[in-house]
Amino acid sequence: MALVESNNGGGNFLQHGNGTSDVSSGEKDGGFNSEMRELVDLLSKLNPAAEEFIPTSYRSLSISDGGNNNGSNGNRRKKNKYNQGKRRVNGRTLRAQREDSVKRTVYVSDIDQQVTEEQLAGLFLNCGQVIDCRICGDPNSVLRFAFVEFHNEEGARRALSLAGTMLGYYPVRILPSKTAILPVNPTYLPKSEDEREMCARTIYCTNIDKKVSQADVRMFFESLCGEVSRLRLLGDSVHSTRIAFVEFVMAESAILALNCSGAILGSLPIRVSPSKTPVRPRMPRSIMH
Repeated sequence: MALVESNNGGGNFLQHGNGTSDVSSGEKDGGFNSEMRELVDLLSKLNPAAEEFIPTSYRSLSISDGGNNNGSNGNRRKKNKYNQGKRRVNGRTLRAQREDSVKRTVYVSDIDQQVTEEQLAGLFLNCGQVIDCRICGDPNSVLRFAFVEFHNEEGARRALSLAGTMLGYYPVRILPSKTAILPVNPTYLPKSEDEREMCARTIYCTNIDKKVSQADVRMFFESLCGEVSRLRLLGDSVHSTRIAFVEFVMAESAILALNCSGAILGSLPIRVSPSKTPVRPRMPRSIMH
């Protein structure tokens, strides 16, 4: 069979002797390119964000994430934002509570060294319910002062009218307080009648020389006040002095110990006040297996 090559200006082709013809490679390439252009034009008109082009698993993740494509990071940002808002609310609440507490508190100064917290609170019985009473300072000085918090503001206002009242040997001064009483951790407060009785036999001692040992503290109070049943000496590397809770066998010994405030123990004058918390026995450590 003879093959004849012809060129009619419209592209090369091979003509068979039987009259049939084959399109040359150049025309084939042109047709392929044309089809590709049509395909590209068709695809360019499609929306890649259309629902049918997004995998189902990815769509569910985006919906649960609120449309945020960052997945867990987006959730973390949302959570953090929520927590920050919660902290702000808590902060405002705490400030409001503190301001309310200040309005219900009075500052009392020039308190006689013999006056106890119970006696000072008793002075204000007719003013309203006393929630807390804290005497501060050296019991051996007339410069002792206290903070007394009432159940409501009306009680604090009535208390101001008692300024100048003789309590012990000195007239007390009473002014509105500028600070609130820092509450004691409720887990430390007495939880039973037995623990309240323990508090009556316990004193809180501060400004203890770091060179003083627990045995030294025990010997000091037993020689001056009476037998000690339990003692807890505490301290850390941050503070320059230590503190102690001393529980006596007899309540009378605790009363005598209050007069030891200002006495030198080691090289420093200690400060002694009634304890609001009992000295609880240490729980035995569990045996490690």
